[in-house]
Amino acid sequence: MSELTTIARPYAKAAFDFAVEKGNTEAWAEMLFFAAEVANNDSIAQLLSGDRAGAELTEIFVSICEGQLDENGLNLIKVMAENGRLSVLPLVNELFLGLVADYNKEVEAEVVSSIALTKDQEAKIAASLEKRLARKVKLNCSVDESLIGGVVITAGDLVIDGSVRGKLDRLADSLQS
Repeated sequence: MSELTTIARPYAKAAFDFAVEKGNTEAWAEMLFFAAEVANNDSIAQLLSGDRAGAELTEIFVSICEGQLDENGLNLIKVMAENGRLSVLPLVNELFLGLVADYNKEVEAEVVSSIALTKDQEAKIAASLEKRLARKVKLNCSVDESLIGGVVITAGDLVIDGSVRGKLDRLADSLQS
């Protein structure tokens, strides 16, 4: 995975820098999402893993993406096809979205609770995280009854385990040591 990230990162960074310069990160996000979905298609993935020439892959990809990508998006596809890198388009999309989120000072936080949270509870968690992380926070909430009570919050590298299950696990660890 890290090798693929090394391959995809320059393409994502170049697309991001260009999108910021032109002020159209949203349009680029849509184009890269579409291209990534095309690359994820089973039939296209087989073509990409085959030994077709870059020009032939470019022609196939351009015909599929026509109307969905602007001239600059098509140029990115052509460069990636010439270098045999179209298979990393999904990762380029993912890295691009990460760069956009950093640029916009946004972060997604996963909130897992033992019961469904109320809108008020979600708002309080979001406000606390925004204050702590100095970023806009988008919550993705889910329920896991095995937590017994409380919540587990994950935002990037930050993990806050306030669940009863987590507390019991920590107590068991301390009793065993």
